Amino acid sequence: MNTVVKIIVIYLILMTLAGFFSMGIDKRRAIRHAYRIPEATLFLIAALGGSLGSILGMRHFRHKTRHRKFVWGMPGILILQIILGTALGIALRKYFF
Repeated sequence: MNTVVKIIVIYLILMTLAGFFSMGIDKRRAIRHAYRIPEATLFLIAALGGSLGSILGMRHFRHKTRHRKFVWGMPGILILQIILGTALGIALRKYFF
C-alpha cells in the first residue's frame, strides 16, 4: 500500500474514533449537566472526516437523535464525503496510475 494511502486511512480511522467518542463524551456531560461540547465542534469533527463515527456514536449513545440538524446533517456530510472521496480517487487514479 502506498504511504500516502496509509496516511489517509490512518487519518480517517482517527477521525472516525474522534467522532464516535465525542458523541459519548458529550452525552456523559449532558447527563451530568456539565460543560458540553459545542454543536459546531461536533459538526466540525464530522466534516473533517469523522462523520461515520459521529453517526455511529449518535446511535450507540442515543445522543442528538431528536435534533433534525444532526439526524439529517451527519448523514448528509457522510454522503458528501463519499461522493467527493470517490471523485477525488478516480481523478488521482487517472492522473498518477
